[in-house]
Amino acid sequence: MCASTGPAERAPRTSAPHPDLQALAVQLRRLNGEINRLVHGFAAGQGLHPTDVQALAAILDSTAPVTPGTLRRRLGLTSGAVTACVDRLERAGHITRVRESSDRRVVHLRYVPGAQARARSYFSPLAEATERVRSTFTEGELALVLAFLGTLNAELAGSGRPQEES
Repeated sequence: MCASTGPAERAPRTSAPHPDLQALAVQLRRLNGEINRLVHGFAAGQGLHPTDVQALAAILDSTAPVTPGTLRRRLGLTSGAVTACVDRLERAGHITRVRESSDRRVVHLRYVPGAQARARSYFSPLAEATERVRSTFTEGELALVLAFLGTLNAELAGSGRPQEES
């Protein structure tokens, strides 16, 4: 195993990409495709758009209260698209709008607990597959995978949209 240097301590690589980069890219695309398949199925079954499911995940995963503005920035949507998304999620019984602040203009979006059970039930095959695979790795290997995915997600979140070639 390599020395434990954090992402900020690693020097940028200037040499050719690692030969396994293509294989890694293929596996990441396959994982993304499988998760998208599940997300689209859940969305269709709930009368939602796949973006609505991304919004639910953002609300569920957030450690801080989520506002419509937070969703707009996180999902890269317009204000109108976020309003339509929140309206659909509220009509479908997945979230509720709550005014918890002393500033009554501030709206927080909360996941309705019963709705979490619906999502948990639908996504249980994903959770079960993840547990089966996770159990085949050591704690050290899992820590490395989590560090890689966390660093990759942070890099992608900070980079904005990729530049298009002209």
